[in-house]
Order: sequence, then C-alpha cells, then structure tokens
Amino acid sequence: MLLRILFSIISVAVAGYGIISNNFDYQPFMILALGLTMLVMGLQEFKQNKKRQGWLLMIIFALSIFVSIQGFMLY
Repeated sequence: MLLRILFSIISVAVAGYGIISNNFDYQPFMILALGLTMLVMGLQEFKQNKKRQGWLLMIIFALSIFVSIQGFMLY
C-alpha cells in the first residue's frame, strides 16, 4: 500500500513538473513510476484472488516498462 502511494506521488510530481515547465525530459521516469504502480496493484489483486484484474495490471506493467526502456534508450 505504501509503495503504491509512493509511486503514484512520484508519477504525479514528475507529470506536474513537465506540464508546468514544458520540459518533458523526465517522462520515462514518470512512465516507469506508473508501471511500478501497476505492478504493486497487480500483486495486491493476486493476493485478493482477483486473477483477471491481476493479469491485466501485469500486462499494463510490462507494456509501460517496455515504453519506459525505449524512452531511456532515446536519450
């Protein structure tokens, strides 16, 4: 629960910085934090025996990590 809140706050902070300053250099970090949020949420869903939502969140996590890595590679 604490990790989900922490990653969410990081995502919102980086997104807010990008919107206010029009500097989107840190966007891969935001996507990474959002992906980690999805990972934590997926693990919580598996723990509650909600397998369908858990797998969906894991797929979203994998896609966001892929996009984040591509963003880091373009630097």
